[in-house]
Amino acid sequence: MNIRILLAGMLLLTVSACSDFLDISPETNLSSTNFYKSKTDFEQAVGGVYAPLQPLYNQDWILNEMRSDNTHFIFNIAQRGPKQDEDPSTFTVENNNVNTGAKWNNNFLIISRANQVLKSIDAVEFDQPSKDNLKGQTYFLRAFAYFDLVKNFGGVPIFMDPADSYQTTFKPRSEISAVYEQILSDLAQATTLLPNRANQAVGRVSSGSAYTLLADVYINLKRWADAETALKQVTGMGYTLLANYADVFSPSNEGNTEMIFDVQYAEGTAQAVSNFLPYKFMPVLTDPSVITGVKPSASNTDGSYNTPTPDMLAAYEDTLADKRFAASIGFYSGPSPLVGVVYNHTPYVKKYLFPHARYRETAVNWPVYRYSEVLLMLAEAMNEQNRPAEAVAQLNLVRRRAGLKDVPAGSQASVRDAIFKERRIELAFENKRWHDLVRGGQAVTTMNAYGARVKANPQKYYYPAGSAPADAAFQVSERDLLYPVPIGEIIINPELTQNTGY
Repeated sequence: MNIRILLAGMLLLTVSACSDFLDISPETNLSSTNFYKSKTDFEQAVGGVYAPLQPLYNQDWILNEMRSDNTHFIFNIAQRGPKQDEDPSTFTVENNNVNTGAKWNNNFLIISRANQVLKSIDAVEFDQPSKDNLKGQTYFLRAFAYFDLVKNFGGVPIFMDPADSYQTTFKPRSEISAVYEQILSDLAQATTLLPNRANQAVGRVSSGSAYTLLADVYINLKRWADAETALKQVTGMGYTLLANYADVFSPSNEGNTEMIFDVQYAEGTAQAVSNFLPYKFMPVLTDPSVITGVKPSASNTDGSYNTPTPDMLAAYEDTLADKRFAASIGFYSGPSPLVGVVYNHTPYVKKYLFPHARYRETAVNWPVYRYSEVLLMLAEAMNEQNRPAEAVAQLNLVRRRAGLKDVPAGSQASVRDAIFKERRIELAFENKRWHDLVRGGQAVTTMNAYGARVKANPQKYYYPAGSAPADAAFQVSERDLLYPVPIGEIIINPELTQNTGY
């Protein structure tokens, strides 16, 4: 773990005078006019651009993984405070949801800080390779933030310069095509400026990260040949599949050759940079040490989220042969402190649960892009260009590592189905499933059918006897392919418009 990267984020209010797009003076004695003076200043500032990734991914699973048929939540009758965390899963999101608001704010915080760095860096003299590296990272992060925004909200305002007044913050939403154009422009810079992984610090993005993001953008745009070209850049950069699937995520194996981009966390520092999510993903327990082995401990009252659904368990074609099953999913039987809930072989996500020393403090990083996904994206790009035999060759590299038999070459449609199924298993609990359903045109049909199953048998989907989803739940339509623009942003900025149906 590169602690310096994380702790640089503590400069949050000192490295940007406009981090909240407000026309106010900084509260400290540092500002953009007296901070950006040296290479060290920019290293710290770029660390600050990374910093919002942590809060972004602390809640991204709510808006993506639990939005899909992969995971749900164990319904807690006695505690209805976290309803806003449940609403994305049941398609009852309102325009004041705290999670959609946080996603909007954290992405624009990345963009704001990136703009400040890019505005200032060329005016300061230091060695060009270091400057190019820092600029490349910044372009990548700005592109990444806009890509996350456009996938979740559609068109958004485009800011290329630091906002210096109320007036410059009041921009209307740009067309989706314009947002993608800006993303591609930034990635053209990032792919050129960034060094390869061998010459980059652990925890920082490299040229491989930039080409992978570029390919993901092209796949969302259905520009299959361009995606293939970008992905073949990555396959020649020394990335490999690790022999053991579980090792990919272990904190003791940070910087491994399969990880292309991950969000960094650290355990046991004075700052709040540890990863608490494994505790949210396990069942609520009076003493979680029965699973973690970590004492002293207290009840994880905010747990029982992101619980694998029966549909997810059934998606594994062979739970004994597929090594990913045991590495990703644990089961617990025992006493439950929740009213009406019985833990009887109850599944939970254990993909990110590794030995650690302190309650709720783990050092496991969150995977954003891995080499296995590059192979699956390459398979998809080849198949969509009507080359299914080449596609299954890439797909089967992933399956063999998992311990499964090869998929035979078949029709384009059958190979497409095999690729999407493999993505669901290989990338389970990595926040990919919902957007796969959306871009594959399957979201409305799949989630309405899933919702019907939940309503028909709510106890199977972790609702205590006598409880069930609300009648309004799982009424999925095209509206739900995007989240609402946070109502607070519309109130502040009269130039913004709301997504249809909210």
